[in-house]
Amino acid sequence: MRKVVLAAGLGVAMVVGVAKAESYKGYEMPPYTVEATEGAYELRSYGSHLVAEVRVSGSRDGAISAGFRVLAGYIFGGNDRGEKIAMTVPVAQTPVSDGEWTVRFMMPSAFRPADLPSPEAASIRFVTVDPERQVALSFSGARGDRVLAAKAAELRAWAKERGLTITAGPHYYFYDGPMTLPWNRRNEVAFTVD
Repeated sequence: MRKVVLAAGLGVAMVVGVAKAESYKGYEMPPYTVEATEGAYELRSYGSHLVAEVRVSGSRDGAISAGFRVLAGYIFGGNDRGEKIAMTVPVAQTPVSDGEWTVRFMMPSAFRPADLPSPEAASIRFVTVDPERQVALSFSGARGDRVLAAKAAELRAWAKERGLTITAGPHYYFYDGPMTLPWNRRNEVAFTVD
């Protein structure tokens, strides 16, 4: 990776580069390149990718559990072919409205929409996500509502200070299972930006 240190508008040094993320612990993830980093903050450019998503209601914690179960059922064979589909990361969660959430799994890049088996669960839909830029803040440890809200506020302030316009989010990304020790977890809060 080629890196260049630039002085940001506020006099803060940012590392600008072309790092490309492809996998985490052997699991495929959405394609992105890192445009710039500053500590735990990143400005990313995501490529187009295919996701399976469900919309669920309830608390954030309850919604991600319910959404995960439906999507996991699909990739573990709950489809018209009984076909298993490789797990990817992260499990993504985004608020839609008060008490309503979208939970997503990326589909492996080998699949096109026409190649996917039909889900048994009628609530699953497939969406091709267009290329976009996001700011993201990575952290380990607990991922409860208060922590996520604090991290989202921190990232929102960081983006605003750098003149970035937020257009969607927050998006919550969880890379490790709930049995992973908190200090070994990779969690992220992200916002889509112009």
